[in-house]
Amino acid sequence: MRETLFNWLQPMIVGARCLDAFAGSGALGFEALSRGAATAVLVENDRAVVRYLREVAALLGADSARIVEADALAFLGRPAEAFDLVFLDPPFTAGLMPALLGRLAKGGWLAPGAFVYLESPAAEGEPALPPGWTLHRSKRAGEVGYHLARVPAATGDAGQDEP
Repeated sequence: MRETLFNWLQPMIVGARCLDAFAGSGALGFEALSRGAATAVLVENDRAVVRYLREVAALLGADSARIVEADALAFLGRPAEAFDLVFLDPPFTAGLMPALLGRLAKGGWLAPGAFVYLESPAAEGEPALPPGWTLHRSKRAGEVGYHLARVPAATGDAGQDEP
């Protein structure tokens, strides 16, 4: 799945400002940096995992990685900074996706034309996206659905001129 995702992202990853809202191992954020992203903010609420992510960032010399110990919803309640690419892979049973998408859509977290990667149970089908967002790509791997959504590039743009 990660290989497919980064093949999808190849045209837009270089120079991107990325947010990995449920960092876990940090694989998505660190991979984005290794492929040319300008910055990556990795948000994780488990203190031990945060320590691990900081160690990995130091070992990789990933100076443009910022590791934040916080709950993702709480993080998205802070003053916003615009990202070009957001990774959302919350625990499936937590039911967080609607609230996360709502905060991203209304909170100034997304640059014009930003992309949002979502993972969800495949049985749920395509995710319900905020108004104006378009589903750019979508696939399934076993029990997991993974999707790449695009936000409008400008007022009135519903996703035209996609790479």
